[in-house]
Amino acid sequence: MANVTPNFGSITPSQKQQALNTNYLNFTDPNAVNQDFVTFAQQYLPEIYEAEVERYGNRTLSGFLRMVGAEMPMSSDQVIWSEQNRLHIAYTGVDVVSAAANTLLIPVNLTPTNPKDFVQNVISINQTIVIMNPATGLEVKAIVTASNITTGALTVAPYTAATLAAAGFTDAMDDLKIFVYGSEYAKGSTLATDNYTSITPSFTQFSNSPIIIRNKYTVNGSDTAQIGWVEIATEDGANGYYWYLKAESETRLRFEDYLEMAVVEGEMATLNSAADIANKKGTQGLFSAINERGNVLNNFTAAAGLTEFDSILKNLDTQGAIEENMLFLNRQTSLDFDDMLAALSSGAAGGVAYGLFENSEEMALNLGFSGFRRGSYDFYKTDWKYLNDASTRGAVAKSGIDGVLVPAGTSTVYDQILGTNIRRPFLHVRYRAAQADDRRMKSWVTGSVGGAYTSDLDAMEVNFLSERCLCVQGANNFVLFTSVTTA
Repeated sequence: MANVTPNFGSITPSQKQQALNTNYLNFTDPNAVNQDFVTFAQQYLPEIYEAEVERYGNRTLSGFLRMVGAEMPMSSDQVIWSEQNRLHIAYTGVDVVSAAANTLLIPVNLTPTNPKDFVQNVISINQTIVIMNPATGLEVKAIVTASNITTGALTVAPYTAATLAAAGFTDAMDDLKIFVYGSEYAKGSTLATDNYTSITPSFTQFSNSPIIIRNKYTVNGSDTAQIGWVEIATEDGANGYYWYLKAESETRLRFEDYLEMAVVEGEMATLNSAADIANKKGTQGLFSAINERGNVLNNFTAAAGLTEFDSILKNLDTQGAIEENMLFLNRQTSLDFDDMLAALSSGAAGGVAYGLFENSEEMALNLGFSGFRRGSYDFYKTDWKYLNDASTRGAVAKSGIDGVLVPAGTSTVYDQILGTNIRRPFLHVRYRAAQADDRRMKSWVTGSVGGAYTSDLDAMEVNFLSERCLCVQGANNFVLFTSVTTA
């Protein structure tokens, strides 16, 4: 009979209850150079905080457009709208041809490269005008005695002087402003014999084109089954111990931010630019639209006092005079506004602000203001996280954009498809949509993981897509606060 010797293994008793290499599972590599880094029982199990620390708080940046605008579908590659021009007749850049002969020259442009630059002389004989020199304040009122529609030449008869020269005007004086304030006709006159110019109202047309925004997250099949030690959580509520859940959720959050950032920062590709040559058309974003068609205030400092802020009000008076406006500011500009308003409250101006906006002596430590009224305008102030975040424009001292003033309410525009006037928010997003496909915010899964089973790819691909653009209507009512001169 064979003699079988039993193998009992290695049994090394210990006097204390502690994990040692001799009595504890050891997932180590016996050939490792440094066992301290591969010993499972290095110091028993580590103490692990399961939840991630949200050291940056809520990291999402979107929300601005949801506060001030709306979203509407569109079914074309371009959105076109028209805006009313001014009602009254006025010209700037008028030159004095001969002060002694009472002749002026309006800078007409009947064949412009850009249709928006079209300028025609529509002043008729016997209309009364005010002639002003903005540089000196010199002015005189006159009646038009001759008007050339083609050249823009005017002959006038001043009411209070024999000639323009006698009224203080000189030859070659330029950059004058004139506007029509009425007319004066003789008894028994007819408009036909006086060469009356009938004015047909015109509009200014604007357009924008949507861009396609895409993103994708990919995870292979093996990693979807890999559990982690740390419990993850994201701003949209995703949680669990699987890192791919966090990565997919953050990709979605990042894409949703891009939907807003793309139409805020967007630029149209200019002719022969590198983007244009690469067949990328771009889209006009908020900053670009205000810089082109709105009001830009460079190096504004609210802390300097009301004088500089009042210049904004005077400019708003010349535009649509929208009563309610919202201020979206970076931190420094917001504090400057607080300093400006605080200088008018108790201690600085005899308590003139007590009782307004629930401000009182008992609230002396509340140094922030969320709203105020100046002149006939109401302003509501809030911090814009996008301008403060270190990963975007908040990373540098002078980011170029300090804030934006957005008018509240709606604007009236003419819809050429409907053939009628419609009301739209001054700021709104248009996205591509039709019965077959809604491209506002598309998301779909491909691959063979996660229930997709669309291909033999051993991975899960989560795709995101949107096609949209921003319409900034009535941009002349917007104000862009900048720290540097924008291009």
